[in-house]
Amino acid sequence: MKVLRNGRHSDMLAVWREGGTVYFIDQRKLPGALEIFEARNYRDIAFAIAHMVVRGAPAIGCAAAYGMALAMTQHDNVEEASRAIKATRPTAHDLFYAVNWMTEMAPRLGPVEAAAKYASDIIDKCRLIGQNGGKLISDGDIILTHCNAGALATVDYGTALAPIRIAHSEGKKIFVYVDETRPWLQGSRLTAWELTNESIPHAIIADNAAGHFIRKDVDCVIVGADRIAANGDFANKIGTYEKAVVARANDVPFYVAAPVSTFDFTITSGDDIRIEERSEEEITTMGGMRIAGPGEQARNPVFDVTPHELVSGFITEYGVFGPDGIKSLHGRL
Repeated sequence: MKVLRNGRHSDMLAVWREGGTVYFIDQRKLPGALEIFEARNYRDIAFAIAHMVVRGAPAIGCAAAYGMALAMTQHDNVEEASRAIKATRPTAHDLFYAVNWMTEMAPRLGPVEAAAKYASDIIDKCRLIGQNGGKLISDGDIILTHCNAGALATVDYGTALAPIRIAHSEGKKIFVYVDETRPWLQGSRLTAWELTNESIPHAIIADNAAGHFIRKDVDCVIVGADRIAANGDFANKIGTYEKAVVARANDVPFYVAAPVSTFDFTITSGDDIRIEERSEEEITTMGGMRIAGPGEQARNPVFDVTPHELVSGFITEYGVFGPDGIKSLHGRL
């Protein structure tokens, strides 16, 4: 992805490895500061995932792969490392997929080589998602997206942002409405930062303003996903479900962009997806200041589940599929 530093654009990955260290763009610090978090063992990787240094299902998967490689090369207890990494966040399927993939592939390829292949494959898949999804965007389109499903969430290109990047690079005049995405503000902090660095026209909107703009002038909605069930029900950042409902009510196409590693064909529907719930302080405070009254309690589910009936198409590295067509992807995992 393009990053503006000291007045110049340069290419940068969200996660990468050099020697025995894994480096992350620290997403907690954006957009105010571009700082790098260094992970030197699998425990550092687990911390980075659990504490939102890195987030987004594909990027979490890459972090997990690198964490397993560190555990293997540093002769740690690999089963213990696997449990620790898997325990960080329960919803994103890529996390579990990557750990299991490393367990299978590292003995064949070598730990470092296997992790590098996993990360490079994710980047390539996201590039293909961009190419496939870019065909759905027309010149002059206005697009709405929720949370951050860009390069920060996937190492490079993005899922939901990949088609937008490709459409922009092809010279299509597009505009993006960016949901702020409470409580971590991944939209206003991260998606807007990425779009600014790419010079893609956009505006940040309050989450509750999405319906107003979908009804008024949005041509399509594109979101990412953290886990997709066999029937096409999917979990994504809290607030996604209501965007899908409003899009359907206004005949606006609603697309989900995700690599096949996000599909979990071991579960039949969204009812089987475990929804992470984080600290209520993320709701009752903002920027370190309490915004709720003394003693007020809060609920903080991180994700919600959108039924497959509301999805116009799944944008994958293999093409765009309707909910009935994703069964063909099972054999490509």
